[in-house]
Amino acid sequence: MTDWNSQTRQRLTLESILSGGFSTPFDAPTVPPFPFTFRNAEVMTLAWRTDPEAIAAILPPPLEPASDIVLAHIYRMNDTEWLGPYFESNIMVGCHYRPNGASGGYSPYLFLSSDGGVVHGREVHGQPKKLGNPRLEARGDIWLGSIERNGIDVLTGTMAYKQRRSEIARLASYFDFALNINLKAIDHIDGKPAIRQLTARRLGSIQVHECWSGPCTVELRPNVQAPVYRLPVREMLEGFWWRADFTLVPGYVLHDYLAARRAE
Repeated sequence: MTDWNSQTRQRLTLESILSGGFSTPFDAPTVPPFPFTFRNAEVMTLAWRTDPEAIAAILPPPLEPASDIVLAHIYRMNDTEWLGPYFESNIMVGCHYRPNGASGGYSPYLFLSSDGGVVHGREVHGQPKKLGNPRLEARGDIWLGSIERNGIDVLTGTMAYKQRRSEIARLASYFDFALNINLKAIDHIDGKPAIRQLTARRLGSIQVHECWSGPCTVELRPNVQAPVYRLPVREMLEGFWWRADFTLVPGYVLHDYLAARRAE
């Protein structure tokens, strides 16, 4: 029999507060510690060309644009440790970090249906996550993906259902999306900057079970609270549907703005 009284007698200690992976509330933490695994995740990735100046406008310096291509990932997370099943979306643009030669995908917009996922992304990675309602489903002979916030579908995408077998390497040729770069910005309680960093992390233990590709459509609708429309569709390229397992592992600080300012 579970001793519930002993569980409720847990004490918050200085050692636990100072330990890695600590999250509040201490007796029912919101943020999972690393590593944690996503199993049987289904993903539709849509690729399109946009205006080069649109990408340059949203990239934090010293990041530089790698191309004029946008990738929108819409995930159906079927089995995620801690978080459970949920939907997520990640809008990415390719970028370079010249100081050490790193190249990856910068995320200006993310929307998902999990409060724990929102908190983890913002607190740990610095991702600009917001609650929303991404969806991914098969409708007859197409895959349909959408991202809804405030009752507005800010992105709707389609591709044919499993018509052409493909490889994840083809998708990765657009840019190295597995290396995700984010702008982490957290203030002290007095409003002064506490953290201003570019963070980076690479997905671990990726096992792709199947991958399909083909022509796609992408439609964007304006929403001031979900401004994906700032990356307008100039040319639709192709879509991918893939199913995989992968693990979130600790990342690293790519650039520390406050340390760089102090060193000047």
